[in-house]
Amino acid sequence: MSVDWEEVNAKLPYARTKDDFSARKELWEAMDVNGNGYLSLAEVTKGVRDVIAVDELFDAIPAINRSFHHCKNVSTNPSEHGPDFIEFREFRLLLQTLRQFFEYYQAFDRVDTGDDDRISKEEFTSDGLKSAMEKWVGPIEDLEAEFDSIDTNGGGQVLFNEFIDWALAKDLDIEDDIEPEDD
Repeated sequence: MSVDWEEVNAKLPYARTKDDFSARKELWEAMDVNGNGYLSLAEVTKGVRDVIAVDELFDAIPAINRSFHHCKNVSTNPSEHGPDFIEFREFRLLLQTLRQFFEYYQAFDRVDTGDDDRISKEEFTSDGLKSAMEKWVGPIEDLEAEFDSIDTNGGGQVLFNEFIDWALAKDLDIEDDIEPEDD
């Protein structure tokens, strides 16, 4: 799947600029359809589909879910609406993590050659993927040991949540995306 990274970047306005703030306000208002001032995971998912409207991003439901929960877990102030809702003050971080976790989802999908939403040791250690992964995260001395360190639940498969934790720790960056401009 070929991702239009320029479109993805344009539709996720998370920079700390006046223009992006205005775009975020418009996006928020379009996603908060009932006007209650907060978004549930279902509303975020629907907003990604209907408002942000990048098909490849909507197809990455695990990235949307993980982004939502990541924002709730790193939020430093208690939410007046509880832990199941995103408030506007968390929305910029949500958009930023959507972009980042979508990139991680693209990497995960490339390694998951069996298309079963998990990465086996055979997939992870295949010769054809070693060079790509090293472009993303730097040198990996022992692929089997690296796999075992990622498979934190010991299930013999790397799940997307485990992959994201590894990708965050390694600062994974796929080679063919277009990075958003820093303002």
